Amino acid sequence: QVTLVQSGGGSVQSGGSLKLSCVVSGGAVSLYSMAWFRQGPGKEREGVAGLGYVGNTKYADSVKSRFTISRDNAKNALYLHMNSLKPEDTAMYYCAAAPQVLQSTLFESSEYDSWGQGTQITVSS
Repeated sequence: QVTLVQSGGGSVQSGGSLKLSCVVSGGAVSLYSMAWFRQGPGKEREGVAGLGYVGNTKYADSVKSRFTISRDNAKNALYLHMNSLKPEDTAMYYCAAAPQVLQSTLFESSEYDSWGQGTQITVSS
């Protein structure tokens, strides 16, 4: 397991942009599969964006072309750039890490053994 500390997020109007950060300690981000999940009010946790340890990416259909997942190996951090935010993006967002996750299971929360503390994103219309 590694320790994940999230920052960023907050409140924004519809159409705005935000960036989430997730700093990794106890391991190199380049060696882990990483993902961002979110859980909206009354909803189940869902995968939003995933980044495999070899650099492959995966996005939920609802965020494709609006969200971008990336990592900075030098800073040992994962990021989620979110553009054109919508009220339905309102949720608690979590970063997650696991040693190696297949592309097909990047959005399965059970694959991950390390989680960030969560960051609230609120998008108003």
